[in-house]
Amino acid sequence: MTFRALRTFTVFTVTAAFTAGLCATASAAPAAQDTGRRMPGIAAAWARAWNGTDSRALGALFTADGTYTDEAVGVTFRGRGEISGWKARADSLIDHVRVTVRSTRLDGDRITVRAVYSGHLKGAPRPFAVPMTTELGLDAGHCRIASDRDHYSLAAVLAQSGLPAGWTPPAA
Repeated sequence: MTFRALRTFTVFTVTAAFTAGLCATASAAPAAQDTGRRMPGIAAAWARAWNGTDSRALGALFTADGTYTDEAVGVTFRGRGEISGWKARADSLIDHVRVTVRSTRLDGDRITVRAVYSGHLKGAPRPFAVPMTTELGLDAGHCRIASDRDHYSLAAVLAQSGLPAGWTPPAA
């Protein structure tokens, strides 16, 4: 086997294993189950993408026409490119942005994630750490996210950060 063929085989194998890991936990789980310490693969990948620095990693988890809604800010993004852009914007405005998953609940094609959303808004006197609930809607194969709805208190983020209630981030 040539080096190129071996490399292609390795990339294919790793990609297949990664995709299987994302799908295996979610698709094998019975309806309406608290997953406890066993987080569905796609939810774990979602948290890793938020905690990482590659904004494209978040977009890659979604279906081509997936949607991401941030209820606190009142915005919805459509498609992998816009979703990746949202993550890049968050990274540009919030130092050390992090999602710490506390629990997950799988119910059919939906995963409810309870987490702590934290970071430090650039220019704010203090960091924030607020409770967040995210609803992930999965595709038919439970391998990709079709929709994401984040729920947290923007008022709590601003108050903990030491910013006024009407504060808005600078234009991009």
